[in-house]
Amino acid sequence: MEGHMTQLALLLCITVAASASSQTCDLTKVNDNPWVYVSEMRIGCWTSFITENNTEVHILNLNFGVRDSNIFSLEMENAKPMNLILTSPQTAFCLLRINADVNVYMNNDSTVSLMGNMYPNNVHRLDFPTRSEEELVTWATKQFGGVTSFTTIRNLRTINTTTGLKGTKPGPQRCTLKSEDASEKHFLKIETETPLKSCSPQQQNSGAEAELHIINIREDAGIQNVSLRMHNKKTSVLLRGPQGTTWTVLNPQHTQFGSNNDILLVAFMHTIPPTLTLNSDKAEDVQRKALDHFKASTFTSYTEFRPEGSMVLVLGNKDNGAVGETVPETVIPITTNAPHQMPLMMQLYTSPDYSSPLDPNGKVQSDKRIYAEISGHTFGDIVLTIKVISCFVRSKGSCPVMKELPFIPETCSLNSCPNSTRLSFSLDQLQELEATTWDLECSVKLCYSEKCGDGGRVKRNLEVTQPCLQPPTPPCFDFGLPGVLGIAFGGFLIGVLLIGALWFIKIKTGSYWLLSHLSPGCPCSGAKRQPVSTNPSPSENSSANASIGSTQSTPTSSMA
Repeated sequence: MEGHMTQLALLLCITVAASASSQTCDLTKVNDNPWVYVSEMRIGCWTSFITENNTEVHILNLNFGVRDSNIFSLEMENAKPMNLILTSPQTAFCLLRINADVNVYMNNDSTVSLMGNMYPNNVHRLDFPTRSEEELVTWATKQFGGVTSFTTIRNLRTINTTTGLKGTKPGPQRCTLKSEDASEKHFLKIETETPLKSCSPQQQNSGAEAELHIINIREDAGIQNVSLRMHNKKTSVLLRGPQGTTWTVLNPQHTQFGSNNDILLVAFMHTIPPTLTLNSDKAEDVQRKALDHFKASTFTSYTEFRPEGSMVLVLGNKDNGAVGETVPETVIPITTNAPHQMPLMMQLYTSPDYSSPLDPNGKVQSDKRIYAEISGHTFGDIVLTIKVISCFVRSKGSCPVMKELPFIPETCSLNSCPNSTRLSFSLDQLQELEATTWDLECSVKLCYSEKCGDGGRVKRNLEVTQPCLQPPTPPCFDFGLPGVLGIAFGGFLIGVLLIGALWFIKIKTGSYWLLSHLSPGCPCSGAKRQPVSTNPSPSENSSANASIGSTQSTPTSSMA
């Protein structure tokens, strides 16, 4: 009996331990926290100013940390007509999408590089102050007559302009800089990169229970003043921070709070004193304290971070609430024809191992396969993926001919080809054409963080030669002894026949020669040879007789 009790107690302990472990979770760093995200309190303003030609004037002051990504995108294709002043003290890489009514102004010394601008004439570089926010506002006021908004953003990832919304705010037109929450600007949807760590236990709340979210500020962050905006209603939230931290709740939304710090409810101008004691900042201790305080079986999310200055924590889905309407996923066009572009180059190779680069002035035969590598030079530690869309060749001359060039993508690992891609193609279709000098162009897309844009075209000269055709080698016959004897006998037979033919000709010509010399009128008698007639005519006979008679009478007369 005692043994059974021991086994039962051991089994109960194991069950309790397993249940307790399922109520906690391990932290992971995330860029897109589905429950909590940060909107920082930074210097800025928001006015009702608009120019005489209905153009808004906006200033974006961007800052990037040493360990943060310095690539961001401005997606303002749906923006109202505006003059956008862009400034950043750090080197940055901007994927830009604007419309024809947006003009971008940058300082002459700015190290922000723009890509994807389809309106290069809309980018202007001027000499204006950038070290002081007040001086920049003063310059913009003199340049354009006023400032519609001034927004400071740290670690920006993306800015979207909400379709159809104006960038103005009812009220004064003068820009007075102060600490503000940039997420309140409804015409902008701002996404930043924050070093949040978050997790969620496997066992979630049932449908009847309210969500329980835990937010923990580590002790080494120091005393903070953090604002909290609620998107979800009927939520329980535990807030833990270093002693002296103040949590300012902008909109309670029927939320139940618990904290070891003061909580200020702005809507009611009421301060809730600390309701619990929690000196440990370890994730497991904070999670267990939240479960015990709210008498809950599990929680929805746990978030941990180290804030840098004043900021606003937003609890709830980004697409819900007043931060901005949901904007469909967009494509960022990038063209290599724009200034401050990402340079692209194409290198040709003659071998599939890409170990034999082709000289820029080298020639390639049309029957050989060519291997190409397209690469780009980026700024900082940015990693872009290059995708080839199409390739074509265009002949040089007065009557250019253009042909599409099919290609095959070649495998290439990120380690061996960072910021590049490989492909191969054949020039067989150029064998039928007389042109030898061509321009090879490929259209590419540049992708970053699952967003792709038009990368323009990369161009390269190509000299094509036709393959050398060798004359056909005459066949070599190998004769044996029977062949040799047959040829010899054939030659002998031909010789006999030729000799016989000559003998026959000799006989025929010899008979004709003898007959001609034996006929009357032989040349040897001194008279002209007359043709022989076998049947003389009567007149000829009488003539002949008369001649004979006269001949015979001649001697008689002379004798007489």
